[in-house]
Amino acid sequence: MTERRELTAAVLASAAAGGLALFAGGQTWAAFSTVRPAPLPPVTGVLTGSVHAPLVAAAGLVLLAAAVALLAVRGAGRTAVGALMTVSGVALAWTAGRALAGGLQGAAAEVPVVEGNPVVEVSTVWPVACVVAGVLGACAGLFAVLRGRRWPGMGSRYERTGAPDGGRRVARPETDEDRAQLAWRALDRGEDPTDPASGDRA
Repeated sequence: MTERRELTAAVLASAAAGGLALFAGGQTWAAFSTVRPAPLPPVTGVLTGSVHAPLVAAAGLVLLAAAVALLAVRGAGRTAVGALMTVSGVALAWTAGRALAGGLQGAAAEVPVVEGNPVVEVSTVWPVACVVAGVLGACAGLFAVLRGRRWPGMGSRYERTGAPDGGRRVARPETDEDRAQLAWRALDRGEDPTDPASGDRA
């Protein structure tokens, strides 16, 4: 894998992780309901990932921004971006893992309008998606930390690496316009432009 392809892979992985986290965070992670004494109707509601775990959306935004930053910075700056990606990915996977481990059950019970023991239906698809996004973002960040200093910067393919003549200015061929200008300069000096000796003095 070339250095440019490595950079492309890291950028795409970070963008994919951030986009997946934001999308999954906006979905319903749990639906709850509780029965109240008649004639009161039951209380129902949903918990989205962004409400239950605000860190999901924050980490997703960081990973999206890091995808752009990887292209904009070089050297130590790219290493710092990679470290931030790693931390964000780990935080994303950790907070989504807590939701899968029972955090959603407790969060539903703490909703102010819920009384007693609510019935909670947890959707594991979206928390798992956030775990996957976190792992992907963390791996991309580690990759950037380890390899980022070698990657080219934005627009480096267009940078001039040096003149092929070793830095010397290459003289262009003399045109008719150049010869006409030399003749006029000779006339201004009172010289005959048809005289070869005057051309040497020009």
